[in-house]
Amino acid sequence: MDIPYKDLHIYYLRGRVANAPDGLGPEFIGNWQESDAAFLFFTQPAESRVNALLRRQPELALVDTFHMSYADWHGGDIKPFVTDRFYVAPPWAASGRDDNRLPILLDPGVVFGAGTHPTTQSCLEALEIVWQQGGAGSALDLGTGTGLLALAAARLGCPRVLAVDNNGLAVRTTRENIRANSLDARALAVIADARELIACPVDLVMANIHFDVMRHLLASPEFYEKKWFILSGLLRSQARQVEEMIHYGPGRIVQRWINDGVWYTFLGACTG
Repeated sequence: MDIPYKDLHIYYLRGRVANAPDGLGPEFIGNWQESDAAFLFFTQPAESRVNALLRRQPELALVDTFHMSYADWHGGDIKPFVTDRFYVAPPWAASGRDDNRLPILLDPGVVFGAGTHPTTQSCLEALEIVWQQGGAGSALDLGTGTGLLALAAARLGCPRVLAVDNNGLAVRTTRENIRANSLDARALAVIADARELIACPVDLVMANIHFDVMRHLLASPEFYEKKWFILSGLLRSQARQVEEMIHYGPGRIVQRWINDGVWYTFLGACTG
């Protein structure tokens, strides 16, 4: 199949756009809402549709417009990659499937998280280690993005996976990826604040997430009721603070990854 997104036309608006604005047409990809800023993505120029939206919601204001290729948006072409257990590919480049690995179709759309960032790769390796040690009966993926870690846990056989993000477009993208992989019976994606769901009784919590949110999670007693945890997206100074919090949690680091001397990932177990 062809890449569904070649050119991106992005409209930056000030204000909050309705979750499912009407009349934006088949070229509309989605709305990335950040506080009081909205970014509307289209595959074709959409000035008339955006102007109609502005008339319907006069509290909105057009700030700027951008035009770039899909590859430029993601920092390069999205290509298949493999780990020891997984073959991950976008739907338009999945013809070279490796029968010796678990397949994951991943269409990131315009959400960041194609799986090639070092922190994501380390998280996938950590997941593989968890399953070498018996796996998990339930998992929580906080800050799921495109849903890759949730999909990987479900593909490994985890029967109950909850994928969480506070961004509506990320959750919609994750839901579409869950359906594309026929994992609806195992995985569910919801929009929520990660800090509100850390109390969920699960065996494994995964968080490749902003440090301020992670620090809040580690301060919650419920975090240490999990059997396993995978924490990533950490810079060196942040990683030191996380290690200290885990030590007094109580928890222990099973394995750590340091990518490019910059990015830290921890696989750990709780001892409480």
